[in-house]
Amino acid sequence: MKLVSWNVNGLRACIKKGFLDFVTNSDADVICLQEVRALPEQVEIDLPGYTMLWNPALKRGYSGTALLTRQVPRAVYPGLGLAELDTEGRVLTAEFDDFFLVTVYTPNAQRELTRLDYRENQWDVQFLKFVRRLEKKKPVVFCGDLNVSHKEIDLANPGPNRGNAGFTDEERAGFDKVLAAGFIDTFREFETGGGHYTWWSNRAGVRERNIGWRLDYFLVSEILRPRLIAAGILADVLGSDHCPITLDLV
Repeated sequence: MKLVSWNVNGLRACIKKGFLDFVTNSDADVICLQEVRALPEQVEIDLPGYTMLWNPALKRGYSGTALLTRQVPRAVYPGLGLAELDTEGRVLTAEFDDFFLVTVYTPNAQRELTRLDYRENQWDVQFLKFVRRLEKKKPVVFCGDLNVSHKEIDLANPGPNRGNAGFTDEERAGFDKVLAAGFIDTFREFETGGGHYTWWSNRAGVRERNIGWRLDYFLVSEILRPRLIAAGILADVLGSDHCPITLDLV
């Protein structure tokens, strides 16, 4: 089974930059999207063989998640089931026969860290509880823009960015808790080196020089480790300030 995750930074804009061709050529079974920033009625998509599922934000033009899937899920669950955390459409879960697939767009701590407390003490706590509850029923794959670079190897300039949004001690500790709960960072099962990023600033020349951050992940329950075939980063795919990432399961 081939899975793809992509923060499209506005689906309508991404469609104008080749999104539909990417999907057609990807041969993916499921494509998980974050930051769609649109309502279903605002997007025209003709992708034979795929069903599109949505969890848009209440605020128009903001956040939101979606799934494109060839296999119709047994059930679909929008959000975490917590009204106070679900207005921004940041989580969408599809239940398949042998695992849950969750696409998530983790809140950004913001430039002045104005949302760090919310992210650390509410979102991260409740999201981990959510995927662990799912795991009691069947294994979990969750993916998306987690808005954190876990280790220094996961961004080009760790020194100057220490303490900035996406590389605070608090956010990195939150990722540590996910791993301590038994989830696997699949990319690091296959690649231990640096220089592999999924997001680049829009400043001129930054992407060309690969001055980036790894903010996008596929994580899986430990029991799925034997099913891992490959995990990759499609850094050459344009259309967003993030690039797609992939996971292949047997």
